[in-house]
Amino acid sequence: MSKILKVLSILAVLIMVSACTGASTPAAPAATEAPAATEALAATEAPAATEAPAATEEASASASEGSIAVLLPDSKSSARWEADDRRFFEQAFKAAGVEYTIVNAEGDARTQQTQAEQAITNGAKVILLVNLDSGSGAAIIAQAREAGVKVIDYDRLTIEGPGADIYVSFDNVSVGRLMGETLQPVIDGLGLDKPRVILLDGSPTDNNATLFAQGYKSIADPKFDAGEWEKVDEQAVPDWDNQQALVIYEQMLTAAGGKVDATFAANDGLAGSVISALKGQGLKPIPLSGQDATVSGIQNILSGWQTMTVYKPIQLEAEAAAAAAISLLKGEDAASITKDILNNGQTDVPFVKLTPLAVTKDNIADTVIKDGFRTWDEICVGEFEQACPADR
Repeated sequence: MSKILKVLSILAVLIMVSACTGASTPAAPAATEAPAATEALAATEAPAATEAPAATEEASASASEGSIAVLLPDSKSSARWEADDRRFFEQAFKAAGVEYTIVNAEGDARTQQTQAEQAITNGAKVILLVNLDSGSGAAIIAQAREAGVKVIDYDRLTIEGPGADIYVSFDNVSVGRLMGETLQPVIDGLGLDKPRVILLDGSPTDNNATLFAQGYKSIADPKFDAGEWEKVDEQAVPDWDNQQALVIYEQMLTAAGGKVDATFAANDGLAGSVISALKGQGLKPIPLSGQDATVSGIQNILSGWQTMTVYKPIQLEAEAAAAAAISLLKGEDAASITKDILNNGQTDVPFVKLTPLAVTKDNIADTVIKDGFRTWDEICVGEFEQACPADR
């Protein structure tokens, strides 16, 4: 019996030991201290993590200053957009140290709309717009307004919608009037009883073309009405397309039997088309206007095929627009930039107005050359070398 009791005692001891061992295995929960270690690690790293938001705030502050986006219209209507405006904008923005982009829609309004959307998405706070037509221009302005982005109408006024925040351009009626005032004495000096005159207007979708025509018609229409000049024809050139201008002018010239004594062409590109048509039909030079003081325009003046061009100091225009854009980027009010206004048909738009100049063979050296806008080296090439002054 005592032996049995001893065995039972040993078994009880073993069971108790086993129970203690089983209770100790959950000591693994001591590993639950790992989260505490993790919390400690997180706590020690927390200060470093708080530095990231500071960097983000700095980048955010930089982004809030934004950039300036320039939307050019095309390369075909005038050589100025890529040859002149682009470089003057680049110089002005680089000198000011502001972020900027410059893109060209190449005549496609839908492309320009996409470029505007991309500019806004990329953080542009000011858009410098040369619209392709007032309808698409108004859509871009509306989209920009919705995003809190300022818009400058550059060179061309958007006449649909509430208008841009500011307009920078030349007095475009004066541009056309200069054409009329310069050509009138030349036409009258032809010694003809009734000179036959053609008007070749710019794009019907460009408000500037309307203003140019208004300017030269202020001189030509009284002559037509008085019976002193005969108006052969007047046609507009879609999209300022020089190839279309050539076809249109050839048709007018042919219909007139080649009897055209003078032509008001709204810019140098259209004037070049007129010259091509005249040469194609074996005709001599006639009094002919132009605009933009392009290299080809100056060459045609020197060679006697074009009477004049209107020089709009594009550097001054671009610099004025760049200065306005930078002011708007800094949060300045448009009314503080200029006191002049121009009504776009719906509202008064602050207007930075610049003055154009007429250029003829007699003052090339004192205008576009003196200003550094053009150089004799770029003008006096090939067949035009012999037409350039010897003392240049």
